[in-house]
Amino acid sequence: MKFVIQRVSHASVEVEGETIGKIGKGYLVLIGVSGEDTKEIADKMVKKMLGLRIFEDENGKTNISLEDVKGELLLISQFTLYANCKKGNRPSFIEAGAPDMANALYEYIIEQCKTAGFPVQTGSFGADMKVSLLNDGPFTIVLDSKEIL
Repeated sequence: MKFVIQRVSHASVEVEGETIGKIGKGYLVLIGVSGEDTKEIADKMVKKMLGLRIFEDENGKTNISLEDVKGELLLISQFTLYANCKKGNRPSFIEAGAPDMANALYEYIIEQCKTAGFPVQTGSFGADMKVSLLNDGPFTIVLDSKEIL
């Protein structure tokens, strides 16, 4: 599982010209699910993401959590995080999870974040989405379950 976490001042997602998700200060998270991922892996990834202290404190140090700033989450599914570009110029996506399984884990992640008490907005799984954001920093973190678990 991969999460690309961007600290944002605001972010939104549109499908067919209609805004379906919009947040203020918080995280825009692109979520990639592989064929090997499980709910247990998702639980660990969500816990790590929600515990990150990447907002600045009064001294300009990244020492404040999403909860501390009353931040919001915009969660977007993105299978292209599992693009394999080793051979040729056309990426292969065979490492990405099958759509039904990936969508189920994406929905599970959404529910876990809501259960943890965070305001959550989402994209639309499998849709052609237009994502807008103002990256604060810029500050972007990549969490890869193969590297952190």
